[in-house]
Amino acid sequence: MTGQRNLPMSDLPVWLAPDRPRGRCDRADSPLVRLDPPTARIAVFRALFLGDLLCASPALRALRRRFPEAEITLIGLPWAADLVSRWGYVDRFDPFPGWPGLAEVPADPAASAAFLGRAHATGSDLALQLHGSGPASNGFVAALGARATLGYALGADDRLTCSLPWREDEHEIERWLGLVAALGDPEPVEEVPSPDRASGPGAAGGDLPDFATTADEARRARDLLAAAPAGDGPFVALHPGAKDPARRWHPERFAALAAALAADHGARLLLTGAESERPLTAALRAALPPGVPVLDLAGATVLGTFAALIAGLDLLVTNDTGASHLAAAARTASVVLFGPSRPERWAPLDRSRHLIVDAAEFDPRSSPGRSPILGEEPGGDLAALPVEPVLAACDRQLSLIRRGQRRAAADWASSLPATRRRRPATLGEAPCAG
Repeated sequence: MTGQRNLPMSDLPVWLAPDRPRGRCDRADSPLVRLDPPTARIAVFRALFLGDLLCASPALRALRRRFPEAEITLIGLPWAADLVSRWGYVDRFDPFPGWPGLAEVPADPAASAAFLGRAHATGSDLALQLHGSGPASNGFVAALGARATLGYALGADDRLTCSLPWREDEHEIERWLGLVAALGDPEPVEEVPSPDRASGPGAAGGDLPDFATTADEARRARDLLAAAPAGDGPFVALHPGAKDPARRWHPERFAALAAALAADHGARLLLTGAESERPLTAALRAALPPGVPVLDLAGATVLGTFAALIAGLDLLVTNDTGASHLAAAARTASVVLFGPSRPERWAPLDRSRHLIVDAAEFDPRSSPGRSPILGEEPGGDLAALPVEPVLAACDRQLSLIRRGQRRAAADWASSLPATRRRRPATLGEAPCAG
């Protein structure tokens, strides 16, 4: 780790709740850990992907409010350096070196040893495990050598100073807010506009995910929207991809939906996705009836431009993937398709702005009371999801725009600033995201 403040460890005692045995703790005993004085070093571990990091952003904001003067470092996957640079509440980024049992980065004993050597030389007062249920991740967080450690565990886990009981059905945003809440009540902090950021209507607060975009990214997004099929209908993007193939609705059904949206609403259709998802958008285009124009943007946007593009839409229709959480951050209306992942854990919390269509309601294998087969996710198969309920959800969203109950993309003010803490974030020597 590099770029740390010169804070002597001896001046940063860690206070633990009185009579607190090491291991299992209870949220009702908050605060479980207190740093005194509050100018401490805090390491946070969450080496996951876009949607996962966005779901953790409310907890990271709450952590900053709780410890406004602390130095907060996120340990994550290399791509996340770009995301951290957009947040004003994380000071530094360190790329995760890998650890046995964590599939996101291949375990490299030499790289892990070097990383932990630097971590011990620098020293952290508190390390938080925001990665998962703990079997492997708690071992990594414990190995960081922080004075106190906190995370979730499936059972008793004395590797951490305190571990809270993991609940599989808890929403990701609420789960990590609950972990930070165990550190005590946050201090109020003044929010000020950032003149070099423009996130459309999505200046985050409360339990919203957070993704700020630059003015240049917003201008690029406007140019892309201007290239959409001609007309005066709503801008609607279809996002057929997802990291897990099981979470992808069939391109042929996306195509049927696109044709209906064009016919019923005059929708100006865009297809979005990464370069690797171009075969999906190509299959969708091939399944469209003649005369349904679309603009295929798969591979045409980097992350920031993609987020700015979503902020300029009237509606996003997406599988359960990172695009859904970008829409939540931008406050862009969405219809999110779930299966086999569960909306109880991953759906946007604002269910008026973001409508959920759950394949489990249409999959006979997901009948009430049915126990999933070993290794099977509990939700329904997206192959069982027909077009009609998705179209009905889209109709409802677009009707709100027609009645003036929700903003239209034409009203999007790209110059609206995000908010950030008065002190800007610094990244030290973090690499650029890939």
